[in-house]
Amino acid sequence: MGTEAERMSDLAEWLRRLSPEVRAALRWELDQLDQEPPGPASPGERELADLFGRLRARRRVVITGLGAVTPLALNVKETWQGLLEGRSGIDRITQIDASNYPTRIAGEVKGFEASDYMDRKEARRMERFSQFAVAAAKEALEDARLDLDAVGREQVGVLMGTAIGGLSATEETVRGLMVGKRVSPFYLVTMVPNMAAFHVCHIYDLRGYNNTVTTACAAGAQAVGEATEVIRRGAAQVMLAGGTESSNAEVGLAGFCAMRGLSTRNDDPQRASRPFDKDRDGFVCSEGCGMLVLENLEHALARGAHIYAEILGYSATSDAYNIAAPDPEAEGAARAIRWALEDAGVSPEDVDYINAHGTGTVLNDTMETLAIKHVFGEQAYRVPVSSTKSMIGHLFGGAGAVEAMVCALTIKHGVIHPTINYETPDPECDLDYVPNVAREAKVDVVLSNSFGLGGQDACLVVGRYR
Repeated sequence: MGTEAERMSDLAEWLRRLSPEVRAALRWELDQLDQEPPGPASPGERELADLFGRLRARRRVVITGLGAVTPLALNVKETWQGLLEGRSGIDRITQIDASNYPTRIAGEVKGFEASDYMDRKEARRMERFSQFAVAAAKEALEDARLDLDAVGREQVGVLMGTAIGGLSATEETVRGLMVGKRVSPFYLVTMVPNMAAFHVCHIYDLRGYNNTVTTACAAGAQAVGEATEVIRRGAAQVMLAGGTESSNAEVGLAGFCAMRGLSTRNDDPQRASRPFDKDRDGFVCSEGCGMLVLENLEHALARGAHIYAEILGYSATSDAYNIAAPDPEAEGAARAIRWALEDAGVSPEDVDYINAHGTGTVLNDTMETLAIKHVFGEQAYRVPVSSTKSMIGHLFGGAGAVEAMVCALTIKHGVIHPTINYETPDPECDLDYVPNVAREAKVDVVLSNSFGLGGQDACLVVGRYR
């Protein structure tokens, strides 16, 4: 029979895989039993009652604030407007000398002054990815109108995602060593990946749960998903969750060029990122940050918060296939999609829009299209799909968080942003990618995909709050 923990685990797994209708019926039956006089119960019945009590008590998590720093703009409103207009934030690289490389374009954040968001002394001790996180957190907290003292600062946590951390600090330090310069005492405490989360906690005096995930291009989505789980289990009332990246260093550019993963459309930067298009030739490196305020629903309602949307489901899986290449059979990605939908209690037919990973590489876009078909079947041809990266490039660890923000805004405004630069259909990518022009639509449920190096898959399901 196994231990009690094993039996509970088996029962939980069985229940998780039931359809939403069956789970709803079981909850109703349990409610009826609760109203009857108690009688002797078997161990199995007690286990079932205990598990359903936990299911009913699972906290709902809503989005109450948004913040962003992107190649399109330094805030959410202008970034969203740029996406709806189909504008590209991709241009020629200015931060480093890229003249000797086959790729000389990127999505750089323009006009960012750290001192607009924090003390100059604090800013000097941060890498750019940490500065972005502090800036986006400021906008998100202000948008949520949180009184941190009233909430209780021990009840507010931070969970950040980043793929690389302080790459430019490492490059600068190594260059200095080669000419005999001393290493800065601040080097290690600026470049390590968890510093973005630290600085957000430090500047806003947030004393609750704190963590950083570094799951490559899935990190931003996974940070949002794991922050949701922190609230679900009661370890925080509010979480600042997001992803941030600034890896536009020469060593990063050289590495990606060596992997032959980047677009080389240097003469036409705005048309370089072209997910799902037959003539796509690679992704475009970008920098930026997305930040969400996630909140226990009861807490949000009690303080009269504005609710953008609800995090309905989340999953993370591994392809267990290759260090860099996606699984051509798309099994890991499909499993992540399926498990996220199951966690949300929705079916493929309930999904109104898919915000794709959509990087613009030949292999990734083909794999993602196949994964969607595996899960959605014929419904795959009816659900709109679009790629935010077609306009802002690939923010690596920041991408999934910005795209989660986009999902919430899509639900709020009833408009799906386009996939720009989609001109020549690819027979292997034959879904509705909302080409080039935004589309009005009633959107209640959104699936957001993030697939990273090392077979890291993370999916979120975001829904209209009801």
